Amino acid sequence: MESTRARLETIENMIRRGPFDSSWESLENYRIPSWYKDAKFGIFLHWGVYCVPAFGNEWYPREMYRQESATFKHHREKWGDQSKFGYKDFIPMFKAERFDAGEWAGLFEKAGAKFVVPVAEHHDGFAMYDSGFSDWCAARMGPKRNIVGELASAVRKAGMTFGLSTHREEHWWFYEGGRQFESDVQDDRFRGLYGPAQPEKTQPNEEFLNDWLARTCELVDKFNPAIVWFDWWINQPAYAPYLQKFAAYYYNCAAERGFDAAINYKNTAFPRDAAVLDIERGQLTDIYPLLWQTDTSVSKNSWGYIEGHDYKTATSVIHDLADIVSKNGVLLLNIGPKADGTIPEPEQEMLLEIGRWLDVNGEAIYGTRPFRIFGEGPTLVVGGGHTDYKRAAFTDKDIRFTRKGNALYAILLGIPEGDTVVIKTQGVKSEYRILDIKSVELLGCRECLKWERTDEGLAVKLPDAKPCGHAFALKISG
Repeated sequence: MESTRARLETIENMIRRGPFDSSWESLENYRIPSWYKDAKFGIFLHWGVYCVPAFGNEWYPREMYRQESATFKHHREKWGDQSKFGYKDFIPMFKAERFDAGEWAGLFEKAGAKFVVPVAEHHDGFAMYDSGFSDWCAARMGPKRNIVGELASAVRKAGMTFGLSTHREEHWWFYEGGRQFESDVQDDRFRGLYGPAQPEKTQPNEEFLNDWLARTCELVDKFNPAIVWFDWWINQPAYAPYLQKFAAYYYNCAAERGFDAAINYKNTAFPRDAAVLDIERGQLTDIYPLLWQTDTSVSKNSWGYIEGHDYKTATSVIHDLADIVSKNGVLLLNIGPKADGTIPEPEQEMLLEIGRWLDVNGEAIYGTRPFRIFGEGPTLVVGGGHTDYKRAAFTDKDIRFTRKGNALYAILLGIPEGDTVVIKTQGVKSEYRILDIKSVELLGCRECLKWERTDEGLAVKLPDAKPCGHAFALKISG
């Protein structure tokens, strides 16, 4: 095992010789890479030991030790007492025997994704890569493969950008329930997986924080990820100086080695200019001045594989993508593979459907920037995290705008009644109008469109045969 002390010395040396130091003032000189601004759509991957029990959600390892939970009861009924069959006993069942990183990358490419972000380590403490700090990892147990490493190679070979997420910070308290009754969490032989299992309301100690920093920087050194995604618990006060050190190390490594770098954070863990804001299962209500990101899942009730998903529709995901991009955002869409390494068919079908839509309409998504207003229509988005189920679906009256070069794209989130759509904000007297319209096209359609600009708006007659489903993009050149 690698020495934490040695790793911390390496981190300090890199910070001393790089362009960034570990102060917020220095880190606010960070600039978001151009590829990220152009990409717009990526794939998130929650895959780990928790997909073996496939019950409830990916928090199974925590809930199975919480005596009041449905998962606790389910575990005892199906697997037995937690002192005899604990979470560790699922690891040999996590074989990944059908996992093919190349096949996965091919699917993501067909889906139209420009970057891929697998979970390198979830709250459960089981690393999906060859860790130098723990034997509790996929390279030595379970699949006995360097899952993250294989994905990094396959994703890059397919021409996509590779990032990763680490949820190690929540491990401080994730197994705390196992301390409240007789369970294998209390067995010191398994402390490498379950420890430290402290109360959630306590702050992590220096030993844990140094270990967190060492492990997180190890991910940078092993994979040169273009994105490092963090979950919400880094907002705890104890993490602030360690986040500053990590960011300085990561950004300096990127500068020295010549790769792009971006950190995803939630809430207020970073100053606005020092990293990229991420909104979990939610959106923003208006255009944000900097690039931001939504992370959400194809399933409403779990990020990891379970039996009994409540899936979203491809239409709702495509509509959210258009809304997010219109506000200067990026969509990171999660899927959850099975324990054998296969991706559930409904999730494959959804990704391919999104890819077919992007084949027609990608011009209105990739490489675009926000217009002066994000759109028009009656449907109000509830801002903030965990809100994507708190609003009505978009309607045929909702339109979202993007721009590129001399073109304005109006993405229609539905099929309008009749054969004509009226874009009110492009009317003769609108303050948001394009001054001179030369042509109006429907992406994916060769038919010339008839249009007229009046006080009420830009009226465009649509063809009878539509080039795709879900949503339609008008290209207004001026």
